[in-house]
Amino acid sequence: MLLLPIFFMVKLTILYDNLAGSGLKAAWGFSCLIETAEKNILFDTGWDGNLLLSNMEILGISPDAIDILVLSHQHWDHIGGVATFLNANPDVDVYLPSSFSPRLKQEISNIISANSISSGITSAPVHFSRNPRFYEVISSQQICDGIYSTGELGSDIKEQSLVLISATSACILCGCAHPGLLEILESASQFCKPLSIIGGLHGSKDFELLTNFNLIGAGHCTVHKEEIKALYPENFAEISVGYSVEL
Repeated sequence: MLLLPIFFMVKLTILYDNLAGSGLKAAWGFSCLIETAEKNILFDTGWDGNLLLSNMEILGISPDAIDILVLSHQHWDHIGGVATFLNANPDVDVYLPSSFSPRLKQEISNIISANSISSGITSAPVHFSRNPRFYEVISSQQICDGIYSTGELGSDIKEQSLVLISATSACILCGCAHPGLLEILESASQFCKPLSIIGGLHGSKDFELLTNFNLIGAGHCTVHKEEIKALYPENFAEISVGYSVEL
């Protein structure tokens, strides 16, 4: 079922990537800030939490401004900064794939539960009386108005991507796209017709699936970046820490 847009604006800012703009720091990994009229969402944390917080400070983004933390998959370059970030702001809702290890889920829950008398772990969006809340994502679901999870996809490496819907556009945000572009697009299509894609595309060679995108921000782990850029020069965006776009 295609959904009508809620927001007039969704803004993305890259906080952690292999490349960085002037005055910012680069490292292997990925993190992105999503700003909407309702919530601010941090998608992944890179591997070095101190570097993440440093880039956020330079960009004028306070950890306290984040309402929700979404983790794409359990690889060190996407979750290494989780503890550092949560110690800076434990008062966030956390959404992570159900396939995360029990030990890691418990560690994250311990950090946030130390700051809430009503936190817990659930596989469905049950609302507790106080923040923070901890959600294990299995199937596709709404995270907040205009922001949706594809659900936990893939067979070998489990991963969730986000679907962002604004008044004029719709975007897929990927951590590494391990499940493959086709599976991600099929899940996203239940919410909208995506017009852009941003994040890591790993080793995908399904270049034809990018034909209808008006913005292709391939970064982080994308192996075939130059081929994608050559095929779609007008729609390709070289993303790096500090890159920002309004959808």
